[in-house]
Amino acid sequence: MKRNIESNLLKLSVCIYPLLLLVVSACNNSNGMTRDSQSENLPYRDVTSSNLPGTDLEGLSMDAAVSDLDQDGDPDIVIANEFGLNILLLNDGTGLFTNESSRFPDSSRDSEDIGIADFDSDGNPDIVIVSEDDEVNELYFNQGNGEFSDESSRLPVDGVSNAVDVFDINMDGLPDILIGNNGQNVILINDGEGGFRDETGDRLPSIEDITQDVEIGDIDGDGHPDILVGNEDANRVLINNGSGVFEDQSDSRLPLRDTEEETREAKLGDIDGDGDLDIFFANIRGFNPDAVRQNRLLVNDGSGVFTDVTATQLPEDEDRSFTALFTDADRDGDLDIITGNVNGSNFGGNTPYRVYLNDGNGNFTEETSSIFPESISGRGFDIVEADFNGDGIQDYFFASRGSVDQLLFGQ
Repeated sequence: MKRNIESNLLKLSVCIYPLLLLVVSACNNSNGMTRDSQSENLPYRDVTSSNLPGTDLEGLSMDAAVSDLDQDGDPDIVIANEFGLNILLLNDGTGLFTNESSRFPDSSRDSEDIGIADFDSDGNPDIVIVSEDDEVNELYFNQGNGEFSDESSRLPVDGVSNAVDVFDINMDGLPDILIGNNGQNVILINDGEGGFRDETGDRLPSIEDITQDVEIGDIDGDGHPDILVGNEDANRVLINNGSGVFEDQSDSRLPLRDTEEETREAKLGDIDGDGDLDIFFANIRGFNPDAVRQNRLLVNDGSGVFTDVTATQLPEDEDRSFTALFTDADRDGDLDIITGNVNGSNFGGNTPYRVYLNDGNGNFTEETSSIFPESISGRGFDIVEADFNGDGIQDYFFASRGSVDQLLFGQ
């Protein structure tokens, strides 16, 4: 109908055309605004169909990571696929991606989580991917042109693994590997030549957990990287003694230790601008019927002791959140939260990705419809951000398990 009106207006006299433009503008700002015009007014637009190889991205995407893998100056994307070929999306510099998965070795594992770093010190980003059910972790070395060789035999351990993070644990300038397991978590120290030695017994407490996520950050403010562990049972804080040896101090630092929860992702970020790292736990209720499905928000007192402020600063939800991202979604200078969900029953139906905006003081309100277009769909399993098209504005890639992955450009 709108197109017919605009066509008729063009036939009218040029002398009254400015007035008619005002009429059209008023219509666009009424409750009858079309979905296209609504999307134009949002801070992000869906470019999935034009910028992603859609038919290649319908697998069981579990995780995504961003790095300039072919060293051409723009961010590329790696996707971990559950029992399918992992996917490498190369960026042409404008945010147009092509599937270059043939650059990976032909291997299908129960791939779960991704870490990227230059493990062999040749100046090129390499990739580690941990696997769950088949218990075979993957290590791929970049040959310098975005072509990867399988170096998985360099990893001295396997296990039922769901989480990985990469950081310099022993402060020798080399990236080491932390793996979260169903059982004892593992620390692998880089030998400087792309080989690893297992120093778990010397550096981690002996704990049998069902770990789903590990996050690195200076939790107690002493300048050393600590470990936040998201578990299917009780979450943990492991504090670094300054030499890369970690102590479990969860009972003295985390509240609600008796509350049953199944955390799928743990995030650290300064939500209130006071210079320390606060915590967001993305929770589900899956295997444990008594687990609290509500996501949780914890505020740091500055020394690494946390208070639960979920009830007063975070909206109620029962989304079954499998992932979360601290990000400035509305570009106002503070950290907002995006969650990736399997269902959003509390809001009436499936809401795969939800946006919680920060008021600057760490108080969050759900504002998804004012940030993301309605076309975002699927089962939200991971979110990554980067300036994919080089316009100076952050963009988002959504890895959706069992449905098409999606790409949003900031505008």
